[in-house]
Amino acid sequence: MSEPERDGRWPRRVYGHGREPDPRFSLANERTFLAWIRTTLALLAGAAAVHAFDLGVSDAVARVAAVLLAVAGLGCAVHAWIGWSGTERALREGRPLPSNAMGVLLVAVVALAALIMIVVGARG
Repeated sequence: MSEPERDGRWPRRVYGHGREPDPRFSLANERTFLAWIRTTLALLAGAAAVHAFDLGVSDAVARVAAVLLAVAGLGCAVHAWIGWSGTERALREGRPLPSNAMGVLLVAVVALAALIMIVVGARG
């Protein structure tokens, strides 16, 4: 039985491949994962705030903005896991690191939610 199979780490699709990378790279990858999780929490808190507080916009607009922020939060959480595992496996296999398109999508969703709040808020 090889070393990765004996150590029992999960997920096997990450730890069951390649060689141990320099711990500094794995720890940096973990910090990036945690940053995405913090972003997730901030987006969910923003969604809850838009939903809970009277911001002077219609309920429908607040609901749309809250849903956009919550969906972005969900996307960030999923991306955190997929990004961490893809990067860790690439490090272990000596491959180039995967690209990250989530940043562009996140900017678009947050900008759309902000634009909705600005436009509707300016009318009100």
